[in-house]
Amino acid sequence: MNVYETKNIRNVAVLGHGGCGKTTLVESLAYITGVISRMGKVTDGNTISDFDKEEIKRQFSLSTTIVPIEANGIKYNFLDTPGYFDFVGEVEEALTAAEAAVIVVNAKAGVEVGTQKAWQLCERFGLPRIFFVTNMDDQNADYDGVVDTLEELYHGKIAPFQLPIRENDKFIGYVNVVQEKGYKYTEKSNVTECPIPDALKDEFDKLRNTLMEAVAETDEELMERFFEGESFTLEEIRSALSVSIHAGELVPVVCGTGINGNGGLRLMEVLMKYFPAPNETKISGTNTRDDSAFEADYDASKAVSARVFKTLVDPFIGKYSFVKVCSGTLKGDSTMLNVTKDTDEKVGKLYVLRGKEAIEVPELRAGDIGAISKLTVTTTGDSLAAKDTPILYPALDISKPYTSMAYRAVNKGDDDKIAGALSKLMEEDLTLKSVNDKENRQLLLYGIGDQQLDITVSKLLNRYKVEVTLEKPRVAFRETIRGKVRVQGKHKKQSGGHGQYGDVTIEFEPTGDLEVPYVFEEHIVGGVVPKNFFPAVEKGIQEMIPKGPLAGYPIVGLKADLVFGSYHPVDSSEMAFKLAAHLAVKAAFADPASKPILLEPIASLKVRVPDKFTGDIMGDLNKRRGRVLGMNPDHKGNQIVEAEVPMSELFGYNTDLRSMTGGIGEFSYEFARYEQAPADIQEKEIAARKAMDDED
Repeated sequence: MNVYETKNIRNVAVLGHGGCGKTTLVESLAYITGVISRMGKVTDGNTISDFDKEEIKRQFSLSTTIVPIEANGIKYNFLDTPGYFDFVGEVEEALTAAEAAVIVVNAKAGVEVGTQKAWQLCERFGLPRIFFVTNMDDQNADYDGVVDTLEELYHGKIAPFQLPIRENDKFIGYVNVVQEKGYKYTEKSNVTECPIPDALKDEFDKLRNTLMEAVAETDEELMERFFEGESFTLEEIRSALSVSIHAGELVPVVCGTGINGNGGLRLMEVLMKYFPAPNETKISGTNTRDDSAFEADYDASKAVSARVFKTLVDPFIGKYSFVKVCSGTLKGDSTMLNVTKDTDEKVGKLYVLRGKEAIEVPELRAGDIGAISKLTVTTTGDSLAAKDTPILYPALDISKPYTSMAYRAVNKGDDDKIAGALSKLMEEDLTLKSVNDKENRQLLLYGIGDQQLDITVSKLLNRYKVEVTLEKPRVAFRETIRGKVRVQGKHKKQSGGHGQYGDVTIEFEPTGDLEVPYVFEEHIVGGVVPKNFFPAVEKGIQEMIPKGPLAGYPIVGLKADLVFGSYHPVDSSEMAFKLAAHLAVKAAFADPASKPILLEPIASLKVRVPDKFTGDIMGDLNKRRGRVLGMNPDHKGNQIVEAEVPMSELFGYNTDLRSMTGGIGEFSYEFARYEQAPADIQEKEIAARKAMDDED
């Protein structure tokens, strides 16, 4: 593969709803440009993008795949992203490396939730975008319906560049609104010019006039000429449209098919003419030597720097770190500084990956995307730079996982293997987290959704030959008391020779501060307990804190005041008084007067949904024992519902929210505080904990 100048590179993320035809579109682009001689199919499991065994089995994309295509002197790095919401982290990584996005819409299915989410992501990352309406060869294709829906959603921004031409219910070509010409398809997306059909002239005139208004609005001189009835040259039109598209003020719509590739060449032509090359965008980092700003801006004349935006760890093809060169020229067989970790990295050979095919290249210019194999310490998000110009780029903006399941090994002795395998999977997917919950004696796997976690289990089995099961995670309750009690703890044991004797009387009461586990005081009069045993008594209380007597949860908010006791001059010891303190804590929680309770964790929850779903959301939160605190509009047609909900009630919330909102709803939460659990919840939890201890 040739080495390309920055101005001749287009990095394009391909987005859309799951199953809309993204992978088929990229496959067709590879076919019509001669990259492949035979077009693969998702159903046959032989596409460039979906090469992972799990993707082939499930027939949808699980990770972003880069497919570089060379055409007309331009290198297009297409980043084919997953459409299913659980894999949003892969999409976010791709958008970090892209300057533009193609949002694919199925002409038969119309605008779906994934289409809207793709738009939202482009807004968040500030990317210009184009809609490609695919599947136009279907008899039920509705291009006009798609355009109408888009115009309703994104008022004034939608600009159809094409009108489909049909004959005998077949999609045979299109009208180019910019060029004012008609075209019919021949083969492999090639076209021949044809007259604009009479049936389309009224619609064409309407779209053409709207497009000219958009052109006029970009410049005062053009606006004056427009009002005077003057026409614009093609170059003026293209220049003005390019400005609006770069700014995200105008979003073109084109059409075609994925199966036979019709429309693909025109799509790439629009990307070349109207969408930015990397050096037409901005990126900046920090020079860590003096904390000064470094305006990289994909300038090949500056010192070399790059950012790792994705990692691929495959048992068969190895580990590759995908990099986007932010400045300078990255060469193979060189030494770079990992600025994030302040460690040297040996860069061996450089590759351009097309699916799983690794193509060696001598260098990568600023703005280009490539891969480095077998980097030692580098992970996703790290910055690489020349030693004398250590440039650090901001961390990747990746969604935080909120869905969790407990997992355990099916086969004993597999724990270390599972940990190693999960480490590799987490290196690939930043939205996957493994957490050791020591308090509840469980390992937790966090992800965006249940589907992601299920696929992770499948990958562990098929890739790494280790089997795990998922189960509902236990909630981290706390224990405390609400009343004041005075109890005795007496440890006495005689077994020949020296015995053991420790006797304490302790007053327990709540402190009211749940942030502090316990407070210890002593008010001993007359030396009934020698001072040298006070630390042992406190130590005994301290040892009971991690696992309370009620249900084995940590104790919080407990005040212990040592007020009386007795000792034996021979048999008393620190161990005896420590054990006596254990008994005192147990006695306190067993005394009804102390009013022992379980505290449950409460989450502060935020749910973002379109206005029409707020009633359903609030009704569901009430069922979950939630308290709705208020609603705030985000001025984008959504409401942010704020509520407090017990953590135990959030299990499965991701699935339920998607069901209620058709997948458009989003949520986040964080721990707020502990509150007293209702009596029925407390009884149920104590019984469950006892059953678990009996099993152990």
